[in-house]
Amino acid sequence: MNEREIRDLIDDVKAGRCSRRQFVQTMVALGLTAPMAAQLLAAGGVSAQPKAAEFVPARRGGGGPLRILWWQAPTLLNPHFATGTKDQDASRIFYEPLGAFDPDGSLVPVLAAEVPSVENGGLARDGTSVTWKLKRNVTWHDGKPFTADDVVFTAEYAADPATAAVTIGTYRELEGVHKLDDHTVRVVFKKPTPVWYEAFCGWRGMIIPRHLFEAYKGGKSREAPNNLKPVGTGPYRFVDFKPGDLVRGELNPTYHVANRPFFDTIEMKGGGDAVSAARAVMQTGEFDYAWNMQVEDEILRRLEQGGRGRIEVYQGSNPEHIQLNTTDPWTDVDGERASVKTTHPILSDPAVRQALNLLVDRAAVQEQIYGRQGQTSANFLNAPPRFRSTNTTWEFSVDKANQVLEQAGWKRGADGIRAKDGKRLKFLFQTSINAPRQKTQAIIKQAAAKAGVELELKSVVASVFFSSDAANPDTYSHFYADLQMYTTTMGAPDPQTFMEQFTSWQVASKENKWASRNITRWRNDEYDRLWKAAENEMDPVKRAAHFIRMNDLLIRNVVVIPVLWRNGVSAVGQRLRGMDLTTWDSNLWRLPYWHKA
Repeated sequence: MNEREIRDLIDDVKAGRCSRRQFVQTMVALGLTAPMAAQLLAAGGVSAQPKAAEFVPARRGGGGPLRILWWQAPTLLNPHFATGTKDQDASRIFYEPLGAFDPDGSLVPVLAAEVPSVENGGLARDGTSVTWKLKRNVTWHDGKPFTADDVVFTAEYAADPATAAVTIGTYRELEGVHKLDDHTVRVVFKKPTPVWYEAFCGWRGMIIPRHLFEAYKGGKSREAPNNLKPVGTGPYRFVDFKPGDLVRGELNPTYHVANRPFFDTIEMKGGGDAVSAARAVMQTGEFDYAWNMQVEDEILRRLEQGGRGRIEVYQGSNPEHIQLNTTDPWTDVDGERASVKTTHPILSDPAVRQALNLLVDRAAVQEQIYGRQGQTSANFLNAPPRFRSTNTTWEFSVDKANQVLEQAGWKRGADGIRAKDGKRLKFLFQTSINAPRQKTQAIIKQAAAKAGVELELKSVVASVFFSSDAANPDTYSHFYADLQMYTTTMGAPDPQTFMEQFTSWQVASKENKWASRNITRWRNDEYDRLWKAAENEMDPVKRAAHFIRMNDLLIRNVVVIPVLWRNGVSAVGQRLRGMDLTTWDSNLWRLPYWHKA
């Protein structure tokens, strides 16, 4: 990293796009000491920010109801089947991981007694094993003790291909998870593993009770009653769940953190849209918190003026992007559309993909719709900073798109739509229903028409689009369209699992109930090799280079078209405190500590 790049990174810290801790970690990875990195920040005009004093309640409960609004309604409450953020977050009300990720990307113990390290003997220096010490006197909501048996079982459950868990990629490559005693487990990796904290941490790490799920491991996994009636260790116990509508919980009187939680009950309401959710917090005060304010920034600023709520913007890592289907969504093969046995009849042409990339006006989307909620980017992988490619650029040019298509033999017909060999440049472009996405679709459609490309726009209710229902053809994982747009969640301060979504073994299909994560169905041998090399590379500089190359393969092959590098945006009641929102974990990662001033 040269001087200019370091200065740019310091500017990112100033602008809130990168935390102080991430900067220090980047410099340490390059060979500097942490004090030297801090001196660089100070010289660049970045001063340390003292943390506000932590609110310490005198007793558990007494805070009344907490009402939160997820306008994409949850459809199930098993974290290992959660195909979207809505299901991950709803599950997090009840289930907990061993560790969570704070805003700086640092690991914080939850069900673990401490974070393993080389210094405390928990982490092997060569990255081949990690030993977790578990909290004692933790119980499941039904009173059964939480032990190492539950941790071992969770790994076995998720790793079983017949379970069809969305978290399988995190657990299937483990050499083994061994119970040393009731409160100690040792995770052994097949090879040196730099991301030893991937298993059992964050949204992929929520532990489920063996005594309730053991009978439903494997092929019977979807039949478990507790997929809809969770029994966890979290701050709230399950009361009621209406899929696609409402989740209700009550205070857990035996929660393992003293005097927590603050609120007596919790209600997660689903459905509606982002604008109505913002109004319900900042205008009517009906709710205390609303997730994912994908609303034009101009509207949010007007609502803030009412004084009943505020917008919290926090550094993001997640790309709003367009996926290009590499398979044929219109041909049925053995009862399956968009099968890997097919190739897309038009998008297989590199010139068409290149032209589509030129027709996305990222600047207009950012300026006219998202404002402070994001920034333009040519990359799919944008954070942490050491993994961000500087090799890519984006450009919006209708003229160049026309030139590319003309040179590739795509000629305009009498109606203005280009065609070649009897195939017309007409695509179905789908996304979920919310105003910014429909406006983004309209901006892209208008530009595409000027290049002789017709886009048919389709909008699917978010609760359906992001559903895990294997029988519903309108889910994003089925991808029965030519193009589709949404935001995918990174969920951890390391891209190993995030970038696995483009590997050959993660192709979503009928066989795996569309639960695997490679939605584009793109397959590339070099990408697979790079991902596997990064998985066991202990040199942080070499490892970052692998991920940068992976990103560049995606962009240069136009597998995806990044539209926006999104920040996290939430609507928060004026009195609500303690959320400490992070892009690296669930919005509810710190739920036991939420309170009102």
